[in-house]
Amino acid sequence: MGVKGLQLFTDSCCPAACVTVCLREMARQHVTQHQRGPTLVVDGMACLRPWYSCKDWVCGGQWREYMDVLKGWVEAFTSAGIRLVFFFDGVVEEQKRQVWVKRRRRVNGEISKMFRHIKAYGKQPGRELFCLPSGLATFTCFALRALGQEVFCSVREADYEIASYARQHGSMGILGQDSDFIIYDSAPYLSVAKLRMDSLTTVMYDRHRLCQAIGLTVTQLPLLACLLGNDVVSEEKMQRIRNNAMATYRYLGLYIVVFSKPQETELIPQSLDLSAPHRELLKRGVCSYLLPGHKAFPQGDISACREKHVATEGFMVYSVVCQGVIECSNTLEDEENAELLPQALVYKPCRQRIYGLLLLHGHDGSSVDLPAIREWFVYPGNPLKEPDMVHPVQISLPCTVPACFLICCSLHLLTYWDVIELTNHILSTVHLFVCFQVHTLSQEDVDAYLSQAVCLRLKSPDELQQIKWSFES
Repeated sequence: MGVKGLQLFTDSCCPAACVTVCLREMARQHVTQHQRGPTLVVDGMACLRPWYSCKDWVCGGQWREYMDVLKGWVEAFTSAGIRLVFFFDGVVEEQKRQVWVKRRRRVNGEISKMFRHIKAYGKQPGRELFCLPSGLATFTCFALRALGQEVFCSVREADYEIASYARQHGSMGILGQDSDFIIYDSAPYLSVAKLRMDSLTTVMYDRHRLCQAIGLTVTQLPLLACLLGNDVVSEEKMQRIRNNAMATYRYLGLYIVVFSKPQETELIPQSLDLSAPHRELLKRGVCSYLLPGHKAFPQGDISACREKHVATEGFMVYSVVCQGVIECSNTLEDEENAELLPQALVYKPCRQRIYGLLLLHGHDGSSVDLPAIREWFVYPGNPLKEPDMVHPVQISLPCTVPACFLICCSLHLLTYWDVIELTNHILSTVHLFVCFQVHTLSQEDVDAYLSQAVCLRLKSPDELQQIKWSFES
């Protein structure tokens, strides 16, 4: 979620609202004022690009280097006495689905440019065509937990949960890169893009100073956000309102003032010339910024499934079991290469059996008519106009453990699990599955897969950075 143009406007036109702060000093002041340790709520999704600073990013595999970066990042805040709490996106709300699809298509275009550059020049493109490795957000959750950090996976819009947590727990601030944090009545919004790790300084966006500069009250910020356009209220829907305002005033803040009367106390001023559907849409958009304390906060589903999802212990399970939908964002796949099967289709038989396991849990094995799972998977050839309807498959293999990879492990092999490292056993299973599913794999593909998984684990981050690579065949 984000307010179109607001961040750029604040940076360029409201310098008084952009305050350089030292996080160490903020932490000391927080302890003095509140008599408790300072907590910084971190938007993990906004940090992925700054964290993933590995030089050779196209080929992937820089896990040790990445872990080294995360460890140093966490230690810098810990040494300043700042406790970190991380939030990551856990779901895509259906009302935001088309925005999600639009962004995925845009990234697909960027990935295509990357592959064209590689084929034309035989080398990795510059940072202007940088794309995050597939699944980085998911694995970062596990990495941060391994470093002893508190990590949450959202069950609704992550920005909302971040702002809610920071408000309810009296946090020192929110570290992220989303203009919606200016709108929410929560903790101070701190920029991760302008964070300097050597001095722990960054820019704080002061919503009160912004309002003073544009002639609004802070309670009018949610309405301003919707009139400018966000993920709930599209920019196009409010175009006529903005045009009318701009015909009278050429100043951003007067969008609202020109239509609002001092005595009006409603969320949506009656003086706004809106149709009933547009008024209802605008009301829904404004309400999306109201945090607990402003309105009743629904507890929702409190099953064990939900708890594991929030605690990042059950990735994707909550969405499948409770909502019947699942998403997979962009992966580094060449749309112009028709020889390789997209990864979404390669692993589809595996997912069908996983769905069967999840949805048949608790049944006695009798025949059950299971609903299809709505898959929004980004892959070459998928226009994303509607979800793929994927039917769960019940596993009925003669094996003592579920074989979702269609490979039945014999009992005598399972007895060696305590001898063979578990990660190697899993690697071998996945490797066999891919070989069976993708018949166009070359020997070089197999060698690269195995060497990356096995050999690289023996090298330090410094050694990995010295590895030379080439696209030449």
